[in-house]
Formats: sequence, structure tokens, C-alpha cells
Amino acid sequence: MARDHHLPPRASCLSASMRDLGYSLETAVADLVDNSISAEATSIDIVCNLSARKPILAIIDNGLGMNATEMIEAMRHGSANPKLKRGPRDLGRFGLGLKTASFSQCRCLKVISKKDTTLSGAEWSLDRIDELDEWFLSILDDHETTATPYVERLNEHGTIIVWSDLDRLLEDETGSRRDEIINEKLDIVEKHLSLVFHRYLSGEIKGRKKISISVNGHPIEAFDPFCRKNAATQVLPEEIVRIGDAAVHLQPYILPHHSRLTAREYDFYQNRSDFISNQGAYIYRNGRLMAWGDWFRLIPKGEATKLARVQIDFPNSLDEAWTIDIKKSRARPPHPVRERLRQIITQVSGRSTTVHRGRGQRLFDEIKTPVWERYADQHGIRYSINPSHPLVQHLSTRLDDDGLRHLNILLEVFSASLPVEMLYSDYSMHPREIHQGSSEAVVIDQLRTLRAVIWGGGPGKAEAFREIIRSTRLFEQHKSIVDDFIRQEFA
Repeated sequence: MARDHHLPPRASCLSASMRDLGYSLETAVADLVDNSISAEATSIDIVCNLSARKPILAIIDNGLGMNATEMIEAMRHGSANPKLKRGPRDLGRFGLGLKTASFSQCRCLKVISKKDTTLSGAEWSLDRIDELDEWFLSILDDHETTATPYVERLNEHGTIIVWSDLDRLLEDETGSRRDEIINEKLDIVEKHLSLVFHRYLSGEIKGRKKISISVNGHPIEAFDPFCRKNAATQVLPEEIVRIGDAAVHLQPYILPHHSRLTAREYDFYQNRSDFISNQGAYIYRNGRLMAWGDWFRLIPKGEATKLARVQIDFPNSLDEAWTIDIKKSRARPPHPVRERLRQIITQVSGRSTTVHRGRGQRLFDEIKTPVWERYADQHGIRYSINPSHPLVQHLSTRLDDDGLRHLNILLEVFSASLPVEMLYSDYSMHPREIHQGSSEAVVIDQLRTLRAVIWGGGPGKAEAFREIIRSTRLFEQHKSIVDDFIRQEFA
């Protein structure tokens, strides 16, 4: 008969291994913010003191706080069984996040908490664990507790988490280069939190008060990946999938074409999340964004479908079915959700394609005689310059047969030489940076030349001239100059 042999893991080895679970600074901080929100905090301040010789990072909240017993239990590795049912407002799962997230960035984790006007403090030090090769937690005395940075910011209740010995954060840099690296990382933290907790920041979680999060005193603004405040965003019918007693909600959105965004909206979204190309499903657990930008291999990502998004909400009672990882950065839909998503995804991607191509299609429909024509046949899709365009027709009347042959060859060369790959790359990455602008003097000269090409010294027609101008797109950025020119020349 087999006999039992007690074989606990070596503390020094396991603690070192736990540092490399794949956390980045932003995912580590987000894991700690989860704890603050679970503790009913409404204000969370992230402070990184760069002026000190050895910087520290602190997360300060006004949550319920912990007493000494609760503090010790929170510092235990595996303080919660992931198979046990959690409260519907709890954002944790494994009872590891506080420790693993912290050790991924620092070697010393200190927690100070205030509850019922009483302060409690404890500290994990990887150096001490390495030295003793045992899991010895330091319980702080009153002096050590009150001497902790920012402890004065705790009012009646709340918690401070302090990271020191930030070996992963500083990357062995010093001076201005060190500060530059930290500031860059904090900027990424801010953008990450603005997306992951956007529904908490905007106060849309039912039964929860609106929360505020700041980084070094700078308030974080919620980043809505669905651009719901824009009237051009399409909201498709919601789908509900039931798994046992729990409901999973699937809410599809079609984002506006970039031309329908205000300059502020475009800059805000493009600067934070490459908003235009992060198509796919956005998975929320208890209102907290877990994973995003993935179609789960149901369809390939494509340029034409980049405006499609599906918001998927599930409760923490379905954690096992969604295979949530420790970092809460990966989630895979269970089979019933995948099947329903497969059913609606064609409709969503089709709508996205319509919006993406719609502006160009409407432009072609509105212009009676466009400069470019699009052909689709058994050989594929091609574009060519329209030989019936008024400018081509006027030029043709002035050429002899030999000149016409040269003109036709030239038009065919232009059509065949359209730089499709370059246009695709530039337009998909920076659509608003593409322009064909000129100075006012050049624009007026071009308008005069265009008028002369069509009518010579004749009177001409204002509406016909305006239609030709619209078809060329040459003066798209200079509409006021065009209007003034037409008023003066065709009065």
C-alpha cells in the first residue's frame, strides 16, 4: 500500500517561478484594482514616486478595508478556492492575484489596511523568502504601519498596497532614462485601465457606484470600445444564451466610419487602442473586460469587417466554463456561446462591410460621372479611369487620332498603376492623414485652369462645374475656396 509523504514546494523556488506567469505592469495593476473594486472602493489612486532614490508604486483605495485576521488571509497564496461559489460582485477567482501580480513587478509587497479605525499591516519580502526558504510573512508593528508612505490618506477605511524594490519596473536604468521608461509604462497602464474598467468608470454597472481611478493625480477617462455616444454607431439586437441557470448576453455593435467621428473622438480612440482595427468579441466578467479583439477562429480578421464588435457578458459563476486564467486576460467561450456567436457573426460582419464601404459607394452613387470606375467580373476586381468623364471628353475633342491613341494608353497605364497595396496600408492605419491639399493660390489657379479646359472663355454652368469638381476629389479640403470661386466666376 502506498504511503503518504509530505512534500511541500520549496518557497524560494516557487516564489521565483511565480514571478514569470506573464504579467505586464498594466495587467498586474489591473489585478489589484479588481481587489479594490471587490472591496466596494469608489476611489482608487495609483501613485508612482519618481523623486525617491528607489521609487515605489502604491495603490490606495477607500474600500471596506481589512482587520488583522482578514489581512493575513488575504496575504496567503491561494486564499480562495476557485471552485467555490463567489459573490456576484466579486472580481477575483484564485486568491493569487495580489501576490502573483505584485511579485511580477517587485520584490517587496506591503499591505496596510484600515477597518473600524484600526490599522493592520503585513509584508512579503522575496529576499527574506530566499534567505529562509520558508513562507514567513512579516506582521508589521504600529510604528512600521504608520511609517508606510501615504498611510495618512486612509480615512475611516481603505487599503494601501505598496510595491518596493521594483526590479522589473526599472529595467536596471537610472536617472532620466529610468524616469522616461516608467512614464511610458504608466501611460500604458492608464490606457489599459481606461478600457478594462470603462463600465465602472462611466457608472453603468448596475448596483455599483461610479468609481474614479487616477494615475499620479491624473484622472482616467473611460474608453468605450463601442463608441456608443456617437449617433452613427449601430446597435444590433441583443442575443441571450443560457448555460444552466446563468445567462450570457451578446450585444453586437457596428462602429461608425472614421468620417463620422469628430476630430476629438478620432484622436481619443486612435491614440488609446488602435480603435479602428480592434475588431472582434469583447468579453466581460461581472462588467470587467477580460479579453478582446478575437473572433475565436470563427471568421478571419479583415479590413472590411474592422468596424464589427460584439460585447459578451457572463457572470463569475461561469468561470469554469470560460477557462479564465490567473491573470484574467484570457477567456474562451463555451460551446453554446460559440455556436450562437457563429450564427450572428455573418450579420455583424456584413453590416461592418456595408459601413466600411458605404461612404465610397454613396460617393459613387451621388456623382453622376465619377473619375474612377469599379469593375467586378470572373477575373476579379479592377479600377480604371472613366473615359466618359467630362475632362477626358473635353481633352479628346482637341486631339487627333494619334493623340487619342496616346491618351488611351496613358489612361490604361494610370489605371493599371494604381498603388493598391500602398493605399490599403495607409488608409487602414492612418485614414485621416490622407489628403491632397494645396495652398489657396494653387487651388484658385487649378480652378481657373479647369474652367478654361472645359469652357475656354465661354460662360459655363455653375452646377456642371461643381459636379466635375466633386468627381475629381481634387478640392475636397478646399470647399470654401471652391464656393467663393463659383460665386465670382458664374455670377
